Formats: sequence, structure tokens, C-alpha cells
Amino acid sequence: MTPLWIAIALLLLPALWLLISPMRGAHTLRDQLDRFEANDTSAEQNVAIFQRRMASLEAARERGDIDDARFNEDRLELERSLLEDTATQTKRPLKAASAGRLVVPLVMVAVVGASTFWYQQNGAEGDLTLYAIQQEVRNDPEGSLMMFLERMEAEAERQPHNPNVWSSLFPLYRDTGQPDKAVDALERLIAIEGRIPPLLAQLAQLRFFMAERELTPEVQALVDETLELDPRQPTVLGLLGIHAFDNGDYETAVDRWRRAVANISDPETAASLRDGIRVAQERMGVAPESPAAAQGQGVRVSVSLDEALSDRVSDDATVFITARDIDGELPPLAVTRARVSELPMTVVLDDAAAMSPQAQISQVREARLVVRVSETGQATPQPGDLFGDLESVSVGPISEDDAANVVINRVFE
Repeated sequence: MTPLWIAIALLLLPALWLLISPMRGAHTLRDQLDRFEANDTSAEQNVAIFQRRMASLEAARERGDIDDARFNEDRLELERSLLEDTATQTKRPLKAASAGRLVVPLVMVAVVGASTFWYQQNGAEGDLTLYAIQQEVRNDPEGSLMMFLERMEAEAERQPHNPNVWSSLFPLYRDTGQPDKAVDALERLIAIEGRIPPLLAQLAQLRFFMAERELTPEVQALVDETLELDPRQPTVLGLLGIHAFDNGDYETAVDRWRRAVANISDPETAASLRDGIRVAQERMGVAPESPAAAQGQGVRVSVSLDEALSDRVSDDATVFITARDIDGELPPLAVTRARVSELPMTVVLDDAAAMSPQAQISQVREARLVVRVSETGQATPQPGDLFGDLESVSVGPISEDDAANVVINRVFE
């Protein structure tokens, strides 16, 4: 950590220099102020102006232009104005150039102290320590997982409120066969970060395997809480698929695993789940689809525009043709675009039109087709857009002779 504190000290030096620099020019500034006040003739100028105005006022009275009452009133106003001008120019004596010098070192100490305290409270000193430990273990020829674990446990005592400590300890305990400690580390992390779906899902999964793959009331409560917050949480969906598979409910297992694959980002985990789906399909007596066969799965869609609405859109308006899962829980499974001028038309929605490798039309048996016309080309539905849809369209091998007909016949409110 020494280089860090050296860097902080170097950053503080310019700030301390700025605090000192005004004192270096204090003598010069005071001399300039002295010369200015010595040569200041504004008071004499104000008196001269007063005298000229009084002379003019007296001359006006002698000519009979104003009476005595008006003369006295105007003279009083001039005298009041002179008093105000001279009062605002009253100056206090200048302090010595060395005045306030003791405050500067006090402010400097306060700046250094406040900066150090703030960094200790909000800085990343603890995370830098964790990084240094990781590098030390990685570069040590005799470094081991247990050595890393011991160092991290020591940091947990020193930094009990650092979430990165517990997020590192949790997988270490899990991988070294210490599930109870892994649960404790994960619960400490949840206490710091809050009950967010990814952490709750990991806790549910850990307790599920500790209970020998049984949905105990405690695990079920965690599953329910997680799905309430995020119905697409892949870890929990994968857990539910395992439980269904163990109980012989292969259809449910396939459904849960497909939904998990659609929302998972880790390719290795997704591949493992796809392997599970193929095994479950074999247990059901259904020939599992190979990846190549899955590419041939999709829906042929025939799209047309109701003539009663044809005058409400231009030929250049964008047509979005989308396939979604029946429950609406997954991202769009396939999307293609066209122009109103191309209608009526027939398109194929398959995995080639997927927006993400994790959400493809070949992963479902049925899909909901939605066709929307947008004058602005916005992907988000807008009031006034035209649309049509079709529920529960079977997904399977694409046939040249069979197409699902969708008519654009409604207006989005």
C-alpha cells in the first residue's frame, strides 16, 4: 500500500501549494492597498460636487426660480447624499501582512486529515488489498487454494463490511467442500448487498444441493422470493428443472431448462443445460433435436394489411414481424422487418432471425406472433401504431405449404 499513499501525497501537494500561495504575495498586496488608499481622492471629489450643486441651488433661489421651502428641501437632500457617499468610503485600518498565517497550517492539516479519513471510509483500499493477495498467491509457485482461503478469511476479519470479501469467500468455501461456511458467507453478502435475485438464487441453489436435491420449505421460500423479483432468473429455473427431472417430470424439466437457457449468459452452463434437455427428451421417448435440426425449426408467416386501415399508414412505414413465447417471459425469439409497400408478404421466422443466442424460436413448441406497423420506425409500440397478432402458433419444421396468417387490423391505444 506504500505506493498508494505516496500517490495520494503527491496529489495533495498541489492543493497545499494553492493554500500557501496567497500568503507569499501578502506583502505586495498590502503595499498596493496602502498606495491606493493614499492616493484615493474620491472623498474630495464628492465634497466638490456637493459644493457645486449647493452653489447652483443658491443661485436658483436668488433668481426666484425656487422658494425657501423648496431650497431647504433640496439642500437637505444634497447633504443626505453627501453623508451616504462619505459613509460608504470609511475604511478600516489594514491588517498586517502576516495576519492569519497561523490559520494556513491549520487548514493544511485539516485538508490532509479530511482527505485521508474520506479515503479510508469511501476509498478502495480494501479492494486493492484483495487484488494484491490474489496476485501474490497467483505468482507464488507454492500458492494454493487453501492458502488463498486463509488470506481471505483474515481479510474478512479486517474488512467485515466489504462485499468483495464475501463474494470471494463464498465460492472458495463451496469449491472446498465447506457448504455451511459458504451459506454463511453468502448470507453475509446478502446482508450487505440486499436481497437481490442473483444472490437469493445462489443461496437457494446451495441449500437445494445441501438438502440432497430436495425442495425443502426453506429452499421453496427462497425460490418463491426470487421468482417474484425476477421470473426469468436462470439459476432458479435450472434448479427447478433438476428437481423436476429427479422426480420424472421430464416435460417440466425441459420447459424450465429452456427458459433458463434463454436467459443465461455463460456458454458452458447453457451447453450443460442443453445436454440435460436432450437427456430429458430421450427419457420421454422424444427424439432429441440436434443443433443442426434446431436450425430448421420455425414458423412461416403470411402478413397482410386490412384494407380499412390502408389509408392510415404510408408505404414507407416499418413493419415489425415478431415471435414471442406464450407466457411473454423471454426476449423476442425472432424478429424481421419489412415495409408496408411489400404487403401482403410471407416471411420465415427461425433462429436466423433471433435477437440473442439465448432466446431462439427453436427453444419453444408454440409461439405468439405479433405484427406491428410503425410510421416512426420505433421498436417500442407507440399510440396510433397498427398491429395484429396470432396466439399459440406451433413451432416445427418449416413447411412450404403451411403458413400462419396474421392480419394487421387493429390500432394500438
